[in-house]
Amino acid sequence: MSFILRWLFAFILVAGTFNPTEWNYFRWAGTNYSSQMPLVVLLGLILTIGYIIYLRATLRSIGAIGMFLVLALVAAIVWVLYDYGLLDLKNSGALVWLGIFAMSVVLGIGLSWSFVRRALSGQHDVDDVDD
Repeated sequence: MSFILRWLFAFILVAGTFNPTEWNYFRWAGTNYSSQMPLVVLLGLILTIGYIIYLRATLRSIGAIGMFLVLALVAAIVWVLYDYGLLDLKNSGALVWLGIFAMSVVLGIGLSWSFVRRALSGQHDVDDVDD
């Protein structure tokens, strides 16, 4: 259940930033920047903090190679679904949603990887301590 929540928050973060509908930060900020600049800046900072938390945890837990491998796995799943006719890739909106889903999966796995590794191996992660 905790992985689902981490993934859901990552999905909300990525989809809230940009998606093919009119309900996203970039479109709203572009039309309301001059009239609501303080709110645009505040929400932009909140999104930036969310990305920093997720990206830092993801890079520390699975690294760039792990991120690439998770994206490759999601791409292979999409390829299989397309090859069996279960997925239509001609719709540009669907492609954007697939990208949002793929990015949220990478961020969700990155934030959850320490918990998964601890459950599988029984070893705890310890952050590096600078002296």
